[in-house]
Amino acid sequence: PTGKKVNSALDNPSSFFTASGLSNRAADLSRLMDDMGQAVKTVEAADKGIKGITKLVENAQALAKQALATEDATVRSNLATEFGKVLTQIDQMAADSGYNGKNLLASDTLNVQFNEDGSSELDIVGVDGSTTGVSIAAAANTWAADADITAAVDDLTAAITTLRSNASSFGTSLAIVQNRQDFTKGMIDTLNNGSDQLTIADPNEEGAKLLALNTRAQLSSTALALASQQDQAVLRLF
Repeated sequence: PTGKKVNSALDNPSSFFTASGLSNRAADLSRLMDDMGQAVKTVEAADKGIKGITKLVENAQALAKQALATEDATVRSNLATEFGKVLTQIDQMAADSGYNGKNLLASDTLNVQFNEDGSSELDIVGVDGSTTGVSIAAAANTWAADADITAAVDDLTAAITTLRSNASSFGTSLAIVQNRQDFTKGMIDTLNNGSDQLTIADPNEEGAKLLALNTRAQLSSTALALASQQDQAVLRLF
């Protein structure tokens, strides 16, 4: 037994083809669910990158403020060198923030489809998370002049504002994809349940039928046994 009341189009064409359509759509949506899950990971990777870059920018700010607090040219030069190392790390972190071939901090665009024909979708547009993208210039003139350091501080302040804005945008996209994941999971359950209702046998009804068959079988066995006993009784008379 298959546990189904409709196993082929011969049993009930309407129910069979309707159920097949529902099951096929559920399977298509399941594949899209996998893609949505990967999209979530891509956005999460970019978000982790932004958080890491923001901390590096804050470190760079601390170096610039230390430079402003001293008049020692050697100290300022050393701090400018450290500043350059931090900027290198920002560029490297932005380059390393990709996932599965997509890097939203390298200006890649991620397309996420939410239905089978692609009419429902979301384009998550990446940004340039490097020092060029957030407009942080290298330390000018080894920070010999206050104006050079002040310009760096201004760049870093603006960069943090940009990074926070990017993080907010990615957060909105992430929320949308996660919401569609939940919706799609519910749709898959609904489609599968609908398909099952059209094809799966009612266990109560099937149980009643099985009980009736067993009862008839038992009655038949009893009747045969009684008939056999009667035949033997007649033979003993002779």
